[in-house]
Order: sequence, then C-alpha cells, then structure tokens
Amino acid sequence: MTGQARSHRSAEARRAGRPQSRRPRAAHPEGRAGSRRGSLPRRSLGRRGGFSMLLLNLEEYYFEQHRANHILHKGSHHERKIRGSLKICSKSAIFEPDAISQPIIKIPLRDCIKIGKHGENGANRHFTKAKSGSISLIFSQVYFIKEHNVVAPYKIERGKMEYVFELDVPGKVEDVVETLLQLHRASCLDKLGDQTAMITAILQSRLARTSFDKNRFQNISEKLHMECKAEMVTPLVTNPGHVCITDTNLYFQPLNGYPKPVVQITLQDVRRIYKRRHGLMPLGLEVFCTEDDLCSDIYLKFYEPQDRDDLYFYIATYLEHHVAEHTAESYMLQWQRGHLSNYQYLLHLNNLADRSCNDLSQYPVFPWIIHDYSSSELDLSNPGTFRDLSKPVGALNKERLERLLTRYQEMPEPKFMYGSHYSSPGYVLFYLVRIAPEYMLCLQNGRFDNADRMFNSIAETWKNCLDGATDFKELIPEFYGDDVSFLVNSLKLDLGKRQGGQMVDDVELPPWASGPEDFLQKSKDALESNYVSEHLHEWIDLIFGYKQKGSGAVGAHNVFHPLTYEGGVDLNSIQDPDEKVAMLTQILEFGQTPKQLFVTPHPRRITPKFKSLSQTSSYNASMADSPVSPGEESFEDLTEESKTLAWNNITKLQLHEHYKIHKEAVTGITVSRNGSSVFTTSQDSTLKMFSKESKMLQRSISFSNMALSSCLLLPGDATVITSSWDNNVYFYSIAFGRRQDTLMGHDDAVSKICWHDNRLYSASWDSTVKVWSGVPAEMPGTKRHHFDLLAELEHDVSVDTISLNPASTLLVSGTKEGTVNIWDLTTATLMHQIPCHSGIVCDTAFSPDSRHVLSTGADGCLNVIDVQTGMLISSMTSDEPQRCFVWDGNSVLSGSQSGELLVWDLLGAKISERIQGHTGAVTCIWMNEQCSSIITGGEDRQIIFWKLQY
Repeated sequence: MTGQARSHRSAEARRAGRPQSRRPRAAHPEGRAGSRRGSLPRRSLGRRGGFSMLLLNLEEYYFEQHRANHILHKGSHHERKIRGSLKICSKSAIFEPDAISQPIIKIPLRDCIKIGKHGENGANRHFTKAKSGSISLIFSQVYFIKEHNVVAPYKIERGKMEYVFELDVPGKVEDVVETLLQLHRASCLDKLGDQTAMITAILQSRLARTSFDKNRFQNISEKLHMECKAEMVTPLVTNPGHVCITDTNLYFQPLNGYPKPVVQITLQDVRRIYKRRHGLMPLGLEVFCTEDDLCSDIYLKFYEPQDRDDLYFYIATYLEHHVAEHTAESYMLQWQRGHLSNYQYLLHLNNLADRSCNDLSQYPVFPWIIHDYSSSELDLSNPGTFRDLSKPVGALNKERLERLLTRYQEMPEPKFMYGSHYSSPGYVLFYLVRIAPEYMLCLQNGRFDNADRMFNSIAETWKNCLDGATDFKELIPEFYGDDVSFLVNSLKLDLGKRQGGQMVDDVELPPWASGPEDFLQKSKDALESNYVSEHLHEWIDLIFGYKQKGSGAVGAHNVFHPLTYEGGVDLNSIQDPDEKVAMLTQILEFGQTPKQLFVTPHPRRITPKFKSLSQTSSYNASMADSPVSPGEESFEDLTEESKTLAWNNITKLQLHEHYKIHKEAVTGITVSRNGSSVFTTSQDSTLKMFSKESKMLQRSISFSNMALSSCLLLPGDATVITSSWDNNVYFYSIAFGRRQDTLMGHDDAVSKICWHDNRLYSASWDSTVKVWSGVPAEMPGTKRHHFDLLAELEHDVSVDTISLNPASTLLVSGTKEGTVNIWDLTTATLMHQIPCHSGIVCDTAFSPDSRHVLSTGADGCLNVIDVQTGMLISSMTSDEPQRCFVWDGNSVLSGSQSGELLVWDLLGAKISERIQGHTGAVTCIWMNEQCSSIITGGEDRQIIFWKLQY
C-alpha cells in the first residue's frame, strides 16, 4: 500500500508492535491539525500525497476509495495490471497508481459514455450474474496528472476509450457501479444548479447514514455535548464529515477517512475561536490553539447556522474560564503603545476581519509598503522610498485614477471605481505559485497562467499595479515573513517560456536586494520603519476602517464592486438555483472585502519614543547572567589532524566520571560550546542541566508528564530544544529559566530533532519528518518563535531517528520497520529507500564527507550505504542491538544493548575493542567537535564522562 492512504493510517495502526510501556496514551493520537505559522499547507515530498483533493474540481467531493488494479489490454496476451486505488468523487473517478512513474488518471463523469461491469451487455443498470470483479468506464476524455510525481499542467487525451478497473473486493462492484451511475446522471444535468442540488442530496444521504464513531473518543469517561454534520475547510477544498464535541475535546471525522480518520483538538489547548463567513453565509468556525499564528488548527463549515452558533457558544463558554478575549480595540492599544509590531497587528486585524489562510477568497491582505524597486540601495530614512498609505493602490497613479473617475461618474447605479479587487484567489496564487503549484492547477483547470502574466518580477508587478488598467492588488503576509520559498523555483517547475525566450524561474528581485532572504529582511525592516509606523493607520482606515464603505470610501477613491462587500447580496433571496450558484462562484473568484472593524478614524501610533520593532530583529542581550557562557576564548582551532589523532586512539577510551541524575533512561545529551554545561533528556519527562565543573545538577525542568526523546542547543547556547512523546517540541530559554515556546507539530511522539541554519527537522511516530523554518525569538525567553512548515517527508511507518549531513543538504531517516531513507533537501525528493534492517532502525548518520550513511538496528547490524547510488556496500553484525553511535567514516564507536561501548573497524570488518560502561543499554552518545570528549547516557539512568588517553 503506497501513497497518501498509507502514510495517514490511524495512530493505533502506526503504534502496532510498540511495547506498551514505552509511552502512555498520547494526548493527540488521532492527529491534531497542526498549527502553521505562514501560508498554504506545503506540498508533501516524495510519492506520499500523490493524490490530493486539489485534483478534484472546485466544489467537488471525494466520497470513497477502493484498492484496485487498472487492467491494460484486458483479455490479450499483452494484458498487464497497474496496482493502485480507485477514488470515487462527485464529478470524477480518479485512479492513483502505487508506482510513482505512473500518472494519476482522472476521468470526468460528464465525459463518460457508458459505466458498468466489464463484459456486461445491454443497458448499464442490468448486471450479468457472472462474478466479474471489474468495472468498465467508456469515455471521451481523460486527464493524466503528476506523471513521475512531477507537478505540471494536466495532460488531456481525447477520443473514445475504455478503461477497466478490477476491485480487490468483487462484491463491491455493483455498489460502486450504481454510485458512479448516480453521480454520472448528476454530472449530465443541463443546469449547474440542478447538478449541485443532486450531488448535495447524495452527500446528505451519505452523512445521514453515518454518525461519529464514539470509539474515537480519547477517554471512555468523556461526555458527549453535541454532534452534527459539517465540512472541514482547507484552501480550495471542503471535506464533509461529522463534528463531535465533548466536555474535553473537539473532533472531526471525515466521511472518507481522508487525510486521517479523526482530527482532534483538546479544548484545554484552544486559545482563540472565530465565527467566519464562508461562501457569504454565517456558517464557518475557525479554532486556534496558538496566540499569534496566522493559520488555524481547524476550520469548519456547518450546514446550519444554529449548529455553528451552538458549537461556538460551547467552546466560548469553556474559554471564558481559561483565556482572555481579544478585541480589535485591545490589539489597537497594544500596537499604539509599541507592544505589538506592525506585522503582528496586521495579522490580528486580518484574523478579526474574517481573513483566513484556509479561504483564498478571504486570504489575509497586507499592504505594498515600498515604492522604490529600481535603486541599488534602499533608503528607509527617505519618505520617497515608501508608497502613499493613505490611498488605495488604484488611486496611486493620478492619470489612471482620472480615467477611472470619469467612467465612475458616467456609470449607472450601483457605481464602483474598480472592476477588480485588491485580494482574490487568483492574486494569492499568483504570488504563491512556486510553493503551491497544485492549488494554481486546481483553480485553473489543470493549467498554469500564461508565462508573461506570471509573478516574474517584483518591479514588474509593482509597475503593473501602478499603471495597469485592471490591476489593483495588494500583497500577502508572505512578503513580510521569513520563508523565501515563494520567491524561488526550488521545485524546478516548468512554468513556461516568456515572449523574450527566457523561462519563468525565480522571481526577479530589485537591485537593492542581494537575494531572497535580503529582500524579505528589507521588506520587514520597511514595514517596521518609523515612516510606516506613523502612516499605517491610514491604510487600516481603507481596508478595515471607516473609509472602507459609504462616503468615506467615495472620498478616498476606495469603492469596489458591491458584491465584494459583506451584505452586498442576500443569497437566500435568490430563488433560481442556477443564478445562486453562478452568483456565489463570481463572488468567491472575484474576492471579498474584509469585515469592517472600525467605523471611526483609526488612531495613529504613539511614535515619539517608538523604536522600530522588526519582527525578526536580532536581540543582542548580554549573556553575562546566563549559566552557559559562550566561552569562545577557550576554543582552539579545530584541525583534521586533531580529529584523526582522537579516532586513532579511540580504543583507549577510559571511564572518567559517572552520575545518576535521572529516574529513567537517558534519551539525549547536548553540551554547551565551552563544555561546562551538560543538558540531558530522559524518559522520566525531565530536561536536566548538569555543571561539569561543580559536578552538580543545576536545573531540572519538566514540560509535561510524557517522556522526552532528544535535545539540542541552538547556536549561541541561549536556548535548548527538546522533543517529546506528547507530540510537541519545546524551546527552553536558559538565560530566563523558562519554557520559551512550544511547537505542536506532530500527531504522535516526536522521536528526534535536528537543527541547522534556522531550520528545525523533527521526526515522529506519525510517519513524518517535518522541516520547519525556525527564526529565533526576538527576545529570548519573552517572545515566541516563528515557524513555517517548509516540507513534510512522509514515510510508511513510524520514524525513529534522523540525521543531517554536515551541509544540511541531505537527511537520512530510519523507521520502525527497518527502512533507511535518504532525502535530498535541496530538491525536496526521496533519493533512496533501503530496507536493510529486520527490526527498528536505532540510529543513522552521514560520514563527514556525506558520501556514506551508517545505520544501526535492533537486529545488531551495522550497515554502510552509498549515498549516490543507495547501494548497501557493507554490513557487519553483532550479537546484540547497537542503540547509538558516532563515526568518522572509517571507525565507529557504538553503544550496545548490554551497556558496552564497541569500537568497530569498518575497513577491517571487525570489532576492535569492547569497553565496559553502563549496566543497561547505552541509549545516547555525544562527542565534541574535536572528537576528544565523549559523554554517554544509558538505561541505567546514568551519564558517563569518558576520556581519551593519548
């Protein structure tokens, strides 16, 4: 079983085979819809996620899937079978092959000529008595998508064809055929309104026949409060199912079990909830488990406003006792007094005004700030550098405005100045096509836009917004964030060739930006500059305030089409279903004006003593009070000779000191740069800080009652990160002595974390490795980190260990079923998948030159893999599992199940030395950069300091 269905199995299935004592029941086993800081969900890497609901048409539903074979040349001696899944959707049948070389097949039901059992004669509905397990589709058009897992425009083949699909369960054929025929009849109705009504009836019938599976409750003592039908909303997609709320949890169970059986939110974790307009109707509810993130944990659309209101009331009542409510006014006061940055304030206003990352017709809107995209240097002290924030984009060019006003004055009621909006799904995806190509293909029926109309250049886009007859778009939050990927064609997409002959690739940046990171940093600096702080209230008046509507809007030349405003049309008053569907489609594609938050002029920021609060400005706090001194003076230059000398004498390792500082097995060790402070994690759920000099335990920190699995120190030694079996990653400020942040990034235990160049890599038993951009907090200990999910490397089963190569261009992961995976992080692809252990992979690491990977497993094997070819080039065995190791490419120092340290000579294929150490398994090992200092941790709850004798 491959593809999305495989990697999103239930948590119970993923944990099958785990020793029960390893971990108590997780807080969120069925998968929290993890909070993301930033934008659209990132494209999954590898074959995982070959199918996604973005392959469906807009407003289409995915009902069910069946394991099946696609039979080619059936009945001939050339017959062959392609294994995969047949997915039944409301307007199409989609076949997802298991093999990544094969394209996904999408057959629109409206293009079907005949649907039935293969080999039957006569009318479609009359089935022969023969036990045929095959379905025949005869059609006139088919789409081929993501061949070789490459995101590209869909290929279309036309002409009469027959495809045969053989279901694994022959008994389901009649039901599937009947369903397809019913959906085919709906697709062939003349009127769009009738099609929608029939499909809605089919959907509601399916929902009525099912209910929430109470076995999914976290606890048998949970009390059910309410259950109703709803849809989970993600960009361009809605997924129907059942919502259930108890006294402790909110659940959503998708009708189709995709992408996971149940999404669960613990009410205790909820921080904010908002009622939302969805499709202009008061049916949406968005739930956040974080204070500052732009993207929510779940967005639900209900079928009845009363259901939405009841659920909102229940959660709001619960929150009254736990969380302070924030209004636009409370945020305004914080912003005025400098407690919120301009960026943070705009995020909060967008949220309060119904803007959501999950709704592209109401995506968060940010202003163009900079006017100068031609100079070689950006002068933020010059007011001429900036756009006039008191005017909408359409009024920035005087000549164009005069033409628009002439047309406006001659126009009959209802009048409007601008024929297009400043924010719409098309504009959002215009900016994000390089990181969200599948969304663009979904919105545009499998095609990218014309190459010359793509987001090719910052300066060109700005010029078009100033001069274009119909282009008045503003920006999106990504222009002031930290993730540069929307500016870079890192996926190597073929986005077409421009008229001049050049291919569409990375976005062309202004001369004053040395690269994408520099562009974003300078954009952020501009947003937080004194000029913008003094004038931002003027733009807020236009977008969220009193100049949005009425005479204020007319006076500010800020009048858009009436349909874009809240209350601009009453859909319930439209009786004709065709007209209603067409009106809704037009409004959603055109874009919507935010909900009005202020009806009086917005006060300006208090700026006399205001210092620019850059969202990511570095905080050069003195670390004099920190227990971890940088100690750079004690550093000697590291040379290859010193490392070689250390490894040549590795067999002379001697036990120096040992300390029992934990109550259960030690799981992770990290040490400050000067070697004075040792941090350890344990299955006893604590992070300990031990002083090597005083030989004293200095701190003991507990984040939850679940085991911690690994730890690392961020550069600068100010923050320790730990991973936990409670699905979270915790950030602990050493200087301030408290938890600084929590990343709720996974649906099961986090098994291992790595960090390099402001990127966090987290492995989990939920079958994923996630890559996050992790910008260090503005003020250690007081501000939150900023996380964007950049990539999700999906696996078949639990991931137990990961490691990066020195350049962090490659990642190796090891799974519970013995597979080693090598990922190319620069091209976001799986290079090799090597099943080389018969049990769990305990540890993996690259050689210093990145040419080889070493893995150890519960089967006692040490395997060496060639990175370029994926070939297993060496395998050595011991009589017990090797739980952890360090190596230099030639020699290995491993920690064994019995507590010994083993020195392996890989070239000589032998064990050179056995060194007595722990009384239980060696569970983790740390070696300094010079390779001269080693610390191990074990199941005996001890840490042991080792010395090399030269």
